[in-house]
Parts: sequence; structure tokens; C-alpha cells
Amino acid sequence: MTYRLVAPAVPTSARLAREFVSAALVAADRRPLIENARVCVSDAVTNVVRHARVPVLAVEVTVGAGHVVVAVRDDDLRRLPWPRRARADEEGGLMLVRRLSHASGDTWVWDGLDLVGKQVWFELRDGIALSA
Repeated sequence: MTYRLVAPAVPTSARLAREFVSAALVAADRRPLIENARVCVSDAVTNVVRHARVPVLAVEVTVGAGHVVVAVRDDDLRRLPWPRRARADEEGGLMLVRRLSHASGDTWVWDGLDLVGKQVWFELRDGIALSA
């Protein structure tokens, strides 16, 4: 099952994304994953709002057997994802997403042969509670 939200790329969309992901996980009977999912999606959306130059973003929640994948997409091809080394004391941003999820990364989004965007994604697994 996949749930999708399209929202303006504004600071208040982080809250909207948290509520959307929570509702999707309640509907999928995955309540134990909600806390980490809310933190991770909030950080991913905030990253898009701060760094991408787009009017909208998309959040997608895909529920699978034993896991959930959440992706935050933007279509700003001028600002490509660029991994950086975080400071040892850094707690926010995508480093937190990496700590709280089973797996995470960024991928390109293609429409046929055309590159149309990029997304940050993270996977949470049933029965595995990671903490920062």
C-alpha cells in the first residue's frame, strides 16, 4: 500500500508531513514506527525547504511486509544531493535520519528517460526500534 502527499515547500509543511505519516502508519497498523518516522520525515522535509528551490514537495509512504519506506521528493535539479561529513556532535538533519532508520539514502527520480527529481528515503522495520 502506498500513501502520497503533495505539499507546498514551506516550513509549516514539516508538521503536515509528520501528521500525514502518522495517519498512514495508524491506517497500516504500524503504530510502533510512528515516533521515528515523524522525526525522520520532519528532518527530510526541513532539508527540502531549506535547500531546494521548489514550490512543492512530495511525501510517499510505502508499507511492505515487515517494513515501511518513506520518501521525500523535490524536483530541484539545480541542487543535487551531496553527502557531507557531519560533525561528531551533530544531532539534526539527515544524520539523525540515518541513526533512526534501518536504511536510508537518496535517489534520482526518472520519468522514462528524463531525470525529473531527487528524493531522500528511509526505511523503518517492524520490531527494530533505533534511537539517536
